[in-house]
Amino acid sequence: MPLRQYVAGMDELTEAEMNELGDRLLAGILAADETVVRAAYSPDAKIWHNFDQREQTVEENLATLHDMHRRVTGLQYTKIQRFPSPGGFVQQHVLVGDAKHGPLKMPAMIRFWVADGRITRLEEYLDTRQAMVMYTSAG
Repeated sequence: MPLRQYVAGMDELTEAEMNELGDRLLAGILAADETVVRAAYSPDAKIWHNFDQREQTVEENLATLHDMHRRVTGLQYTKIQRFPSPGGFVQQHVLVGDAKHGPLKMPAMIRFWVADGRITRLEEYLDTRQAMVMYTSAG
């Protein structure tokens, strides 16, 4: 989809707004709080990941969140950095936790598009090799 579709009518966020929305989303994810995560998204938000190159709905994304919490304990976001971007912001972080088959240490970058204080789209880029400890034993 053309970038213009996501930039037209998008918010130019202040640093405080960017951090408040990003912090609220991460807190909801870490707590597996569906209400908080849902409130951060527009009802028709699209969530895209580089590893499967398909868009998820908010409901599909919430199912992914619950699956992650079944597979990993002690989740934390570390090394969080955020940068303003047209119509939203970019976040880099490392997600860490304890998975069945070893420690999780997954660097990621997410591009957020925001309108009316809610996320309308995000594109998450991560190395799936780092996530494999959630699914299979290493080696």
